[in-house]
Amino acid sequence: MDYRKFLGKEEERVLPYFGGAFLHAADRRLRLATEPATPGWYRFRIKGRDATALGPAEPEALEALPSVRGHLVGERLVREGSIAERVHFLPEEEPARLTPCRTRRWHSGELLFDSLDFESEAEEAARRALEEEASLAQVKGVPATLRSAFAFALLEGVSRRLRIPAAPAELRPHLGTVAEQGRPEAERVLRALADERALAEREMRELRMRQDEQRRREEVVERARQHVQAQAQRPPQAQPGAQAQRGGRQRRVWEEDAMARAELALEAAGARMRSARVLGRDNLEVIFTFMDERFISVVNMATLQVVDSGICLGHPPSDNLVTLESLPSVIKEAIDTDRLVILRHA
Repeated sequence: MDYRKFLGKEEERVLPYFGGAFLHAADRRLRLATEPATPGWYRFRIKGRDATALGPAEPEALEALPSVRGHLVGERLVREGSIAERVHFLPEEEPARLTPCRTRRWHSGELLFDSLDFESEAEEAARRALEEEASLAQVKGVPATLRSAFAFALLEGVSRRLRIPAAPAELRPHLGTVAEQGRPEAERVLRALADERALAEREMRELRMRQDEQRRREEVVERARQHVQAQAQRPPQAQPGAQAQRGGRQRRVWEEDAMARAELALEAAGARMRSARVLGRDNLEVIFTFMDERFISVVNMATLQVVDSGICLGHPPSDNLVTLESLPSVIKEAIDTDRLVILRHA
């Protein structure tokens, strides 16, 4: 009897690695035994649902994947619908802004670089307008993806000058007017976004002050209750040093468990955790990517209840109604309805 049929067939495949503890093949998600040092194409040994990287490799069978075309702005492809998505594994020599590009859609949703397309006169005209921070109102024959890419690039430059960070998903509703009106409209859009963030952050601070005051009152009541009910004779205590050492180990195990649960919760929701760190009050700061945007959120370590989502969740804020697992779906709704406002930019 061949017991390998029960233990799982072993095979080798060339797959893209985008970062994190998981790997996505065409037919299933795989757990990495050891994470490769950098994202890229690798040959993996696969057994069951576990994968081990054997070494770098050249991409294979890209032509079998769906093709997605658009125009490049930095590392993002602006495609139909004015959607800007990150392109993985671009050439070492950065293509010029607004270059037409063809990518391939991987099974887990990421875009992979395929090739650069031929340009027309429209790309060069749009680049000249971008250099002058003008508009495309007088430029003829500009395709929709180039028009949106032009507006993204213009907003990107004005964002740096005004020092108002902005993500593409926050800017998408305004691309049409920015392309038609140029720099003045770009400045108006970014300043309005900064005002919205300031309002949301002020409301969040006020909410935290109310929550802190309520927590302090509850702690006073709890301490009084414990004092009244305290036993007259407490059980013998372990040696202070040994007790502290055990407590330290238990704390570290608890923190590592919280980070693992946070990563699994995000993966289940279609997001990818990039890093996590422990904060005070038993909170965890989680940095993750979702729908090609980067988010920084704070959650409770025990429950993964959201303390600070890092985005504007209405006026007044309703972050306490969301868990880490449900947060990506809330973000998706905000993006789909053109209401995303990111409050915490790195």
